[in-house]
Amino acid sequence: MSRAELTDTDRRLLADRLRARHRELKGEIHRQFADHDDPQTMALRNRLEDTDDWAVADSMQGLDIAMVSRDISELSQVEAALKGLADGTYGRCAACDEPIPAARLLANPAAVRCIRCQEALERRGPGTPSL
Repeated sequence: MSRAELTDTDRRLLADRLRARHRELKGEIHRQFADHDDPQTMALRNRLEDTDDWAVADSMQGLDIAMVSRDISELSQVEAALKGLADGTYGRCAACDEPIPAARLLANPAAVRCIRCQEALERRGPGTPSL
C-alpha cells in the first residue's frame, strides 16, 4: 500500500465525517428555507416597507440565495464523496486518477482532486473548464 492510499480506519473516519456534514448541511438548508416565515424576517420586511430601503432587502436576499447555493453545492459534493465511498472510487483524483493523499482528504473529505491538480486548476483561473 502506498502512503497515499486510505486505510480502512481512514475510510470509516471519513465516512463518519461526510455523513455528519451531510446532516449539518441538510439541516442548515432546511433552516434557511424555513426562515422565510420567521417572525423576525417578517418584522424586517415590514420595517423595510415602512422605510422603503429596498436596497438593503435586495442585498439580504442576495446573501440568502448565495448562502443556500453554497450549501447546496457543498451538499452535492458530500453526496458524491459518499457515493464514491460506496462504489470504491473515493479518494482518486478526478483529473489524474492518482490516489488523493489521506492528509488532504482528512482536511477536506469531499476533495475530488489531488493538491497538484487542484493548484493547476486554480492557476488557470475562473471560467476555465475544470478537469
